[in-house]
Amino acid sequence: MTWFEAFQDKFYVNFIQDDRFVSYMLAGLKVTLELTVIAAIIGICLGVLTALVRITHDKTITVVHAGPSRILLVFFNELCKLFITVIRGVPVVVQLLIWFFVIFPHVRNGVIVGIICFGINSAAYVSEIIRAGIMSVDGGQMEAGRSLGLNYIQTMYYIILPQAFKNALPTLCNEFIVLLKETAVVGYIAVMDLTKGAYIIVGRTYEALLPLIAAAVIYLVLVMLLSWLFGKLERRLRASDTR
Repeated sequence: MTWFEAFQDKFYVNFIQDDRFVSYMLAGLKVTLELTVIAAIIGICLGVLTALVRITHDKTITVVHAGPSRILLVFFNELCKLFITVIRGVPVVVQLLIWFFVIFPHVRNGVIVGIICFGINSAAYVSEIIRAGIMSVDGGQMEAGRSLGLNYIQTMYYIILPQAFKNALPTLCNEFIVLLKETAVVGYIAVMDLTKGAYIIVGRTYEALLPLIAAAVIYLVLVMLLSWLFGKLERRLRASDTR
Protein backbone atom coordinates (compact mmCIF):
# COMPACT_ATOMS: atom_id res chain seq x y z
CA MET A 1 0.00 0.00 0.00
CA THR A 2 1.42 3.38 -1.04
CA TRP A 3 1.39 6.44 1.24
CA PHE A 4 -1.40 7.95 -0.85
CA GLU A 5 -3.56 4.85 -0.48
CA ALA A 6 -2.83 4.83 3.26
CA PHE A 7 -3.87 8.50 3.43
CA GLN A 8 -7.07 7.76 1.52
CA ASP A 9 -7.87 4.93 3.90
CA LYS A 10 -7.33 7.12 6.98
CA PHE A 11 -9.31 9.97 5.42
CA TYR A 12 -12.22 7.63 4.75
CA VAL A 13 -12.16 6.18 8.26
CA ASN A 14 -11.94 9.59 9.96
CA PHE A 15 -14.36 11.65 7.88
CA ILE A 16 -16.47 9.56 5.49
CA GLN A 17 -17.23 6.40 7.40
CA ASP A 18 -20.41 6.73 9.50
CA ASP A 19 -20.68 10.30 8.16
CA ARG A 20 -18.30 11.46 10.88
CA PHE A 21 -17.31 14.77 9.30
CA VAL A 22 -20.92 15.96 9.10
CA SER A 23 -22.02 14.39 12.38
CA TYR A 24 -19.16 15.73 14.47
CA MET A 25 -17.08 18.37 12.69
CA LEU A 26 -19.82 20.33 10.95
CA ALA A 27 -22.25 19.93 13.83
CA GLY A 28 -19.54 21.13 16.20
CA LEU A 29 -18.70 24.05 13.90
CA LYS A 30 -22.34 25.16 14.04
CA VAL A 31 -22.22 25.21 17.85
CA THR A 32 -18.90 27.09 17.82
CA LEU A 33 -20.30 29.80 15.54
CA GLU A 34 -23.49 30.03 17.59
CA LEU A 35 -21.52 30.46 20.81
CA THR A 36 -19.19 33.04 19.28
CA VAL A 37 -21.78 35.22 17.56
CA ILE A 38 -24.30 35.40 20.41
CA ALA A 39 -21.61 35.80 23.07
CA ALA A 40 -20.03 38.60 21.01
CA ILE A 41 -23.37 40.43 20.86
CA ILE A 42 -23.81 40.08 24.62
CA GLY A 43 -20.22 41.19 25.14
CA ILE A 44 -20.65 44.31 23.03
CA CYS A 45 -23.93 45.37 24.67
CA LEU A 46 -22.81 44.73 28.25
CA GLY A 47 -19.28 45.98 27.57
CA VAL A 48 -20.46 49.31 26.11
CA LEU A 49 -22.82 49.79 29.07
CA THR A 50 -20.02 49.10 31.55
CA ALA A 51 -17.64 51.43 29.72
CA LEU A 52 -20.24 54.22 29.71
CA VAL A 53 -20.78 53.88 33.45
CA ARG A 54 -17.06 54.19 34.13
CA ILE A 55 -16.53 57.04 31.68
CA THR A 56 -19.56 58.93 33.03
CA HIS A 57 -18.19 58.55 36.55
CA ASP A 58 -14.73 59.78 35.58
CA LYS A 59 -16.00 62.77 33.58
CA THR A 60 -18.87 63.96 35.79
CA ILE A 61 -18.10 62.92 39.36
CA THR A 62 -16.51 66.29 40.14
CA VAL A 63 -19.61 68.23 39.07
CA VAL A 64 -22.29 65.93 40.46
CA HIS A 65 -23.62 67.33 43.73
CA ALA A 66 -23.79 65.20 46.86
CA GLY A 67 -26.99 63.20 46.98
CA PRO A 68 -28.62 60.04 45.59
CA SER A 69 -27.28 60.63 42.05
CA ARG A 70 -23.70 60.82 43.24
CA ILE A 71 -24.10 57.78 45.49
CA LEU A 72 -25.58 55.71 42.65
CA LEU A 73 -22.86 56.82 40.24
CA VAL A 74 -20.10 55.85 42.67
CA PHE A 75 -21.82 52.56 43.49
CA PHE A 76 -22.24 51.47 39.87
CA ASN A 77 -18.71 52.56 39.02
CA GLU A 78 -17.26 50.45 41.84
CA LEU A 79 -19.52 47.57 40.82
CA CYS A 80 -18.23 47.76 37.23
CA LYS A 81 -14.62 47.88 38.42
CA LEU A 82 -15.20 44.82 40.60
CA PHE A 83 -16.86 43.02 37.69
CA ILE A 84 -13.94 43.73 35.37
CA THR A 85 -11.35 42.73 37.97
CA VAL A 86 -13.02 39.42 38.81
CA ILE A 87 -13.77 38.39 35.23
CA ARG A 88 -10.30 39.26 33.92
CA GLY A 89 -8.60 37.66 36.92
CA VAL A 90 -10.27 34.22 36.76
CA PRO A 91 -9.48 31.78 33.90
CA VAL A 92 -12.37 31.32 31.52
CA VAL A 93 -12.36 27.54 32.07
CA VAL A 94 -12.92 28.06 35.79
CA GLN A 95 -15.67 30.58 35.06
CA LEU A 96 -17.34 28.10 32.73
CA LEU A 97 -17.29 25.35 35.35
CA ILE A 98 -18.66 27.71 38.01
CA TRP A 99 -21.52 28.79 35.74
CA PHE A 100 -22.38 25.20 34.85
CA PHE A 101 -21.94 23.36 38.16
CA VAL A 102 -22.55 26.13 40.72
CA ILE A 103 -24.76 28.89 39.34
CA PHE A 104 -26.88 26.78 36.97
CA PRO A 105 -26.53 23.23 38.33
CA HIS A 106 -29.98 22.21 37.09
CA VAL A 107 -29.60 23.57 33.56
CA ARG A 108 -28.49 20.76 31.31
CA ASN A 109 -28.27 22.85 28.13
CA GLY A 110 -24.57 23.60 28.11
CA VAL A 111 -24.86 25.82 25.03
CA ILE A 112 -26.96 28.37 26.93
CA VAL A 113 -24.57 28.30 29.88
CA GLY A 114 -21.61 28.69 27.51
CA ILE A 115 -23.21 31.68 25.78
CA ILE A 116 -23.80 33.39 29.13
CA CYS A 117 -20.28 32.64 30.37
CA PHE A 118 -18.45 33.72 27.21
CA GLY A 119 -20.70 36.75 26.74
CA ILE A 120 -20.01 38.05 30.26
CA ASN A 121 -16.33 37.19 29.98
CA SER A 122 -16.06 39.08 26.70
CA ALA A 123 -17.95 42.06 28.16
CA ALA A 124 -15.19 42.69 30.71
CA TYR A 125 -12.58 43.01 27.95
CA VAL A 126 -14.84 44.90 25.53
CA SER A 127 -15.64 47.46 28.22
CA GLU A 128 -11.98 48.35 28.65
CA ILE A 129 -11.47 48.44 24.88
CA ILE A 130 -14.42 50.80 24.42
CA ARG A 131 -13.34 52.91 27.40
CA ALA A 132 -9.89 53.28 25.87
CA GLY A 133 -11.51 54.22 22.56
CA ILE A 134 -13.65 56.88 24.25
CA MET A 135 -10.66 58.29 26.10
CA SER A 136 -8.77 58.55 22.80
CA VAL A 137 -11.40 60.95 21.43
CA ASP A 138 -10.39 64.57 21.85
CA GLY A 139 -12.11 66.25 24.79
CA GLY A 140 -13.17 69.11 22.56
CA GLN A 141 -15.63 66.78 20.83
CA MET A 142 -17.75 66.64 23.97
CA GLU A 143 -17.65 70.40 24.33
CA ALA A 144 -18.58 70.80 20.66
CA GLY A 145 -21.59 68.53 21.08
CA ARG A 146 -22.77 70.39 24.16
CA SER A 147 -22.35 73.71 22.37
CA LEU A 148 -24.69 72.42 19.63
CA GLY A 149 -27.40 71.90 22.22
CA LEU A 150 -26.96 68.16 22.68
CA ASN A 151 -27.16 66.73 26.17
CA TYR A 152 -24.57 64.34 27.59
CA ILE A 153 -26.30 61.17 26.36
CA GLN A 154 -26.93 62.56 22.86
CA THR A 155 -23.31 63.73 22.57
CA MET A 156 -22.02 60.31 23.58
CA TYR A 157 -24.36 58.53 21.16
CA TYR A 158 -23.98 60.73 18.08
CA ILE A 159 -20.43 62.06 18.39
CA ILE A 160 -18.21 60.23 20.89
CA LEU A 161 -19.16 56.56 20.50
CA PRO A 162 -18.85 56.43 16.66
CA GLN A 163 -15.32 57.84 16.90
CA ALA A 164 -14.47 55.58 19.84
CA PHE A 165 -15.70 52.52 17.94
CA LYS A 166 -13.55 53.44 14.96
CA ASN A 167 -10.47 53.86 17.16
CA ALA A 168 -11.12 50.61 19.01
CA LEU A 169 -11.97 48.50 15.95
CA PRO A 170 -8.57 46.73 15.57
CA THR A 171 -8.54 45.77 19.25
CA LEU A 172 -12.17 44.65 19.07
CA CYS A 173 -11.26 42.40 16.15
CA ASN A 174 -8.54 40.80 18.26
CA GLU A 175 -11.01 40.30 21.14
CA PHE A 176 -13.51 38.50 18.90
CA ILE A 177 -10.75 36.29 17.52
CA VAL A 178 -9.77 35.38 21.09
CA LEU A 179 -13.45 34.74 21.88
CA LEU A 180 -13.76 32.38 18.91
CA LYS A 181 -10.79 30.35 20.11
CA GLU A 182 -11.84 30.44 23.78
CA THR A 183 -15.05 28.61 22.93
CA ALA A 184 -12.90 25.50 22.38
CA VAL A 185 -13.02 24.86 26.14
CA VAL A 186 -16.81 24.43 26.15
CA GLY A 187 -16.26 20.69 25.87
CA TYR A 188 -15.57 20.73 29.61
CA ILE A 189 -19.35 20.99 30.15
CA ALA A 190 -20.18 18.26 27.60
CA VAL A 191 -21.02 20.58 24.70
CA MET A 192 -19.94 19.27 21.31
CA ASP A 193 -18.25 22.20 19.61
CA LEU A 194 -15.69 21.94 16.82
CA THR A 195 -12.84 20.87 19.10
CA LYS A 196 -14.98 18.35 20.94
CA GLY A 197 -16.22 16.97 17.63
CA ALA A 198 -12.65 16.37 16.48
CA TYR A 199 -11.82 14.72 19.79
CA ILE A 200 -14.83 12.41 19.48
CA ILE A 201 -13.56 11.27 16.08
CA VAL A 202 -10.16 10.60 17.63
CA GLY A 203 -11.89 8.44 20.24
CA ARG A 204 -13.68 6.48 17.50
CA THR A 205 -10.74 5.93 15.15
CA TYR A 206 -7.68 6.25 17.42
CA GLU A 207 -6.21 8.51 14.75
CA ALA A 208 -5.38 11.97 16.12
CA LEU A 209 -3.62 13.59 13.16
CA LEU A 210 -6.37 14.19 10.59
CA PRO A 211 -9.24 15.22 12.93
CA LEU A 212 -7.11 17.67 14.90
CA ILE A 213 -5.48 19.09 11.77
CA ALA A 214 -8.94 19.52 10.23
CA ALA A 215 -10.15 21.39 13.34
CA ALA A 216 -7.04 23.59 13.31
CA VAL A 217 -7.53 24.45 9.63
CA ILE A 218 -11.19 25.33 10.18
CA TYR A 219 -10.29 27.62 13.11
CA LEU A 220 -7.57 29.23 10.99
CA VAL A 221 -9.98 29.86 8.12
CA LEU A 222 -12.53 31.40 10.51
CA VAL A 223 -9.88 33.69 12.02
CA MET A 224 -8.69 34.76 8.57
CA LEU A 225 -12.26 35.45 7.49
CA LEU A 226 -12.95 37.47 10.62
CA SER A 227 -9.74 39.47 10.14
CA TRP A 228 -10.67 40.14 6.52
CA LEU A 229 -14.16 41.35 7.45
CA PHE A 230 -12.87 43.69 10.15
CA GLY A 231 -10.12 44.93 7.84
CA LYS A 232 -12.68 45.72 5.15
CA LEU A 233 -14.86 47.53 7.69
CA GLU A 234 -11.87 49.51 8.97
CA ARG A 235 -10.88 50.57 5.45
CA ARG A 236 -14.44 51.67 4.71
CA LEU A 237 -14.57 53.75 7.88
CA ARG A 238 -11.22 55.36 7.04
CA ALA A 239 -12.44 56.12 3.53
CA SER A 240 -15.48 57.89 4.96
CA ASP A 241 -13.15 60.23 6.89
CA THR A 242 -11.55 61.51 3.69
CA ARG A 243 -14.84 62.46 2.02
